[in-house]
Amino acid sequence: MLNFIIICISLIIGYIFRFLYVKINIKSAEKRSDKIIKEAKILAMKKLKEVDYEIINKKKTIQNIENRLIQREENLDKKNDLIDKRDRNLIVKEKDFFVKEQFIVIETSNIKKIKEEQIKLLEKISKMTQEEAKKAMSDEMEREVKKDIAILSQRLEQEIRETAEKKSKEILSISIQKIAADHTIEITTSTIQIPNDEIKGRIIGREGRNIKTFEQVTGVDLIIDDTPESITLSSFDGIRRQIAKIALERLIIDGRIHPARIEEVVEKVKKEMDQHLKEVGEQAAIDVGIPGLNFEILKLLGKLKYRTSYGQNQLQHTLEVAWIAGAIAGELGLNITFCKKAGLLHDIGKAINHEVEGTHHQISANIAKKYGESPKMINAILSHHEGIEIPASKEAFIVAAADAISAARPGARRESIEHYIKRLERLENLAKSFNGVLMAYAIQAGREIRILVEPSSINDEESKILAHNIAKKIEFELEYPGQIKVVVIRETRAQDISK
Repeated sequence: MLNFIIICISLIIGYIFRFLYVKINIKSAEKRSDKIIKEAKILAMKKLKEVDYEIINKKKTIQNIENRLIQREENLDKKNDLIDKRDRNLIVKEKDFFVKEQFIVIETSNIKKIKEEQIKLLEKISKMTQEEAKKAMSDEMEREVKKDIAILSQRLEQEIRETAEKKSKEILSISIQKIAADHTIEITTSTIQIPNDEIKGRIIGREGRNIKTFEQVTGVDLIIDDTPESITLSSFDGIRRQIAKIALERLIIDGRIHPARIEEVVEKVKKEMDQHLKEVGEQAAIDVGIPGLNFEILKLLGKLKYRTSYGQNQLQHTLEVAWIAGAIAGELGLNITFCKKAGLLHDIGKAINHEVEGTHHQISANIAKKYGESPKMINAILSHHEGIEIPASKEAFIVAAADAISAARPGARRESIEHYIKRLERLENLAKSFNGVLMAYAIQAGREIRILVEPSSINDEESKILAHNIAKKIEFELEYPGQIKVVVIRETRAQDISK
């Protein structure tokens, strides 16, 4: 029972505490709600002010937009007024243009009639039809064009010469200055000095046995005449002549001159000559700076020492070509070694051209091909003579130029009087073959030709064209060393006689 009473009292006390707790919480909640309401009112007022400010700004923006639209409408109205005004002006101008067009049509018709009348009148006055007048005008224009072309070509040629000639002279002068060659010419004979004339009888031998044996084994003619203390050896083959000269000198020094001894000495000299030719070829290759050549090529180079062409020693010519070609290649930035080697091999066929059929450049190319030279090298060898084959490389042009320079330099070649006169006659006759040429004179050993023309048939401009045409024809039809200057002279003279 006591427990029940305690429980009841506890429940009552708990209810009282709960009631008090709830009442206290209600008052606290009311305070918080009042506070929240006040804060909400403050925030609402603040937001309301912001909205009012934004509405004011938007009203201003809308007002500005309305003002701009009104301004645009006013501008559009003004533009429309201007367009209407332009349209009205265009309509007026179109009417004026139509009137003027009609007037022009009428005037054109009148001008055409007047032009036709003038043409008929001009034809009557000039006694020429319209077509004839056109042809005369065309011919006159053609002459004027030719005159302008001649003047223009002369000016361009002068400009090219001022630049190209200066550079080419510079390159060639540098190239030629790098060689200093000694020139020795032995054509067909060699002379041997003897101690006394008694040796002549011993060389002839009993019944001429010694001289016959000597000429048979050497292939050289031995000339023994009344010239004191000298004997002459004659042969077109320079190597045979050199072998005979050395052998005869040794026989004279030895004193034993009979057929068996002659055969022995000549055979020994021939073997020594083979070694000598190889050494000469090696020295030539070393001088040029092309080592490592084939033994047979070196031997052929050595043979060129005893070959001549137009009086020019072939080995010296070959070395000159190699040096000049190398120097030009160096100035132009091309393959120096290739140009030197091509210059060394370009005339090697002349060492055997009497033994093998064919031209010397073809034989030279065949030799180069036989010993494994490149197609470029073979082309350079073949093309060093103009017209044989077209040069396929810049180096080939250089080799051809170097060959021409070496052959054309003063004193390089000797020319017979007959050949010299014929060359000058061909040059003069070629110039005389052109219309309007009165006389032609070759001067300065054929390096210049002066041409007198008829002044009535050739004017000043045409004389320049004539000089150019003659120069080109000389290039195509004649062979000549160096260059030929063509001078055309047009002269008008007036004379009278006082009585």
